[in-house]
Amino acid sequence: MKSLQRVLAIVWKEVRQLRRDRLTFGMIVGIPVLQLLLFGYAINMDVRDLDAAVADMSGTSASRQIVMDMAQTQIIKMVAQAADAEELRQLLRRGEINVGIYIPPDFDRRLQQADRSAMQLLVDGSDTVVQGAAAQLAQVVQRSRTSPYNDRPPVMEVRTYYNPERRSPVNTVPGLIGVILTMTMILFTAVAIVRERERGNLELLITTPVKIPELMLAKITPYVLIGLAQAGLILLLGYYLFEVPMRGTLLDTFVVTLVFIVTNLALGLVISTFASTQFQAMQLAFFVLLPSILLSGFMFPFAGMPHLAQIIAEFLPLTHFIRVIRGVVLRGASLQELVGELMILGLFIVVLMTLAIMRFSKRLD
Repeated sequence: MKSLQRVLAIVWKEVRQLRRDRLTFGMIVGIPVLQLLLFGYAINMDVRDLDAAVADMSGTSASRQIVMDMAQTQIIKMVAQAADAEELRQLLRRGEINVGIYIPPDFDRRLQQADRSAMQLLVDGSDTVVQGAAAQLAQVVQRSRTSPYNDRPPVMEVRTYYNPERRSPVNTVPGLIGVILTMTMILFTAVAIVRERERGNLELLITTPVKIPELMLAKITPYVLIGLAQAGLILLLGYYLFEVPMRGTLLDTFVVTLVFIVTNLALGLVISTFASTQFQAMQLAFFVLLPSILLSGFMFPFAGMPHLAQIIAEFLPLTHFIRVIRGVVLRGASLQELVGELMILGLFIVVLMTLAIMRFSKRLD
């Protein structure tokens, strides 16, 4: 009986401690709610509204009809007009569209010829889900009851760029760089800073002439080198084990990776200012990692998510890095062509570092 009383006393003490630890209590409720909302609402394998552009060199009623048929499937949405097939390829390489529709000048005559396709569907194969959606699009249009070409051989030639074999590792490995760096850089930095605070080392450093920005820069520099080494290892193994191509330059690859590493380290610094213990730092890091993996387009198609989920994803650094790293590694895009996404990552760095410095000073006071 006395043993049970002692056990219950300790249990009550733990409950009271958890109640005082608001961050941990919030995670107990927040993490399952977050997973339920993400998997219930945001995750959708039924791809819709893929960004598409059309180069209609025919300009006839038949060509306009087929473009309308394709738009009505809701698999694609027209976001641009292109002058020719080359401009469509450039838009694909820059990642501005997922699908390009090329209709040649002799489209009407090709419709009457059963020995060749009448038009081309240019597909960004760096995302295997997009390839599947494009194939579905071609089938839907071909089988349309109102279509004048449903009784002839396939009217479209689907031309897949960057991953025509539809090999999953080609799509996964570049994105995996971002996932691993998000997990390790945020976690390492947040835990390291909190550990220094728990041991009292930060207070000792503050008594020296070192300023807070200098202290933060010194803290994250070793992890920059670790992150670059991790990225290089993933690229090396991906190339030799899975034959993932490297169509861009290594310099461009490491430049965009460096920007992303600094972004995650800055985010880790911000998390460290909210966490009081290493366990809380790990909880907060997981709270950021989970939506990053699920909403960034790494695991599930970005175009298949509800509009609200896409808005939330735009505030996650991993979303922009995956667009950039796939553009460089798989599509051979240059930094100039991806400057918009890089500027967003740079903005993340400025905002997060400013917030970290402000909160860090407040915590020390």
